[in-house]
Amino acid sequence: MSQSQKEWNKGSWKNYTALQQPNWPNEGAVEKVLANLSQLPPLVFAGEIRNLKQQLAKAVTGEAFLLQGGDCSENFSQVTAPKIRETLRVLLQMAVVLTYAGDKPVIKVGRLAGQFAKPRSSDTETINGVTLPSYRGDMVNCPDFTETCRVPNPKLMLKGYNMAASTLNLVRAFTRGGFGSLHRVQAWNQEFVAQSPMGRSYDRLAKQIDQTIKFMGNIGIAADNPLIEQTQLFTSHEALLLQYEEAMTRVDSTAGGWYDCSAHMLWIGERTRQLGGAHVEFLRGVLNPIGIKVGPNNDPDDIKRLCETLNPENEAGRITLITRLGVKEIEKSLPPLLREMKREGHNIVWSCDPMHANTYTATSGHKTRNFNDILSELTCFFESHWSEGTIPGGVHFEMTGEDVTECTGGARNIVDEELARNYLTTCDPRLNAEQSLEVAFQIADMIRS
Repeated sequence: MSQSQKEWNKGSWKNYTALQQPNWPNEGAVEKVLANLSQLPPLVFAGEIRNLKQQLAKAVTGEAFLLQGGDCSENFSQVTAPKIRETLRVLLQMAVVLTYAGDKPVIKVGRLAGQFAKPRSSDTETINGVTLPSYRGDMVNCPDFTETCRVPNPKLMLKGYNMAASTLNLVRAFTRGGFGSLHRVQAWNQEFVAQSPMGRSYDRLAKQIDQTIKFMGNIGIAADNPLIEQTQLFTSHEALLLQYEEAMTRVDSTAGGWYDCSAHMLWIGERTRQLGGAHVEFLRGVLNPIGIKVGPNNDPDDIKRLCETLNPENEAGRITLITRLGVKEIEKSLPPLLREMKREGHNIVWSCDPMHANTYTATSGHKTRNFNDILSELTCFFESHWSEGTIPGGVHFEMTGEDVTECTGGARNIVDEELARNYLTTCDPRLNAEQSLEVAFQIADMIRS
């Protein structure tokens, strides 16, 4: 038995304080749903989870690079084939740019098929003198500000499982059925991106890839090689609803050990990563790769203890530290943390989330992020690692394949006044496909350096 699983069971988190959990009105109804969930098939499989961990181990040493991205918070109404396809398409584009222009294998992890719950700063929300429970994501309640909609409904966890299963089914069909083939690399260029400077740069790269594949065929390497015809996308979400995560946790029938089969990779955020808290207790016993969000007010000693608790054997690929420091804080906050973790010898995938700490409210009243701030934080992330002799191992984005106007700046220089044109997010502002592609080219240059 792994050291991390001694004196642990999948329900031991209940002996600890669990933050950010819904106040269910009927515990009997909750238990009925959880009993049902525990009998349903796993969404992902232990072998796939081990495969991801092996790939992430290469990102620890700089032999691979992690690309993690997707919606800030998935909505049930957005679980449609076109929406899933467009998100997958831009992730594949970004991965191709990072692999070909950055000259490094890319591990593709989507924020999808389970990102249906969200943490909140308060249990309640007050509008015009009316106080109701906060919206905690489609897996808990509904966003409409009415008493009926805001009552937490445990049946939504079952709906979340079904939505995740539908998403995974379509993703697997796309990635293994031809859509993800490198023969289609030019077809991934979306219409609204194709005529942009980034789209034209991508098109030139796609033609180079096409020529390379034709050359391989000319020298006798089969064009239907699975490495060319198929791709692999792993799933991830924040492990927030512990009852749901417990119900999805199973023993691997082949190799043993507990795996949370709701996603390949799980992460804990700033609000739930307390040492001695229920979320850390739950995650220390499952064998999935674990992400830890790290903000600018982090205590390096706490981060070290977290890594020791969640990864006592210092297994490479187990822990990804996702720094979300902000353009104004990263130069001050990141280097001391890098030095301390390097000194302790922790095997870590260092990933940069340049989105969350760069949010502001525009003059139009929309919550937004500026592309230049995002790029500046990424640049400082790489430069800090180069200075400290550590490995910049990945990036973490909130992005979409749609032509949204939610983040300002970029090649088209979206300004505050244009945000209302196509501002669709129900949660946080996302990079659109063109901005995502632009940042991928910038990262590829830094990886190559």
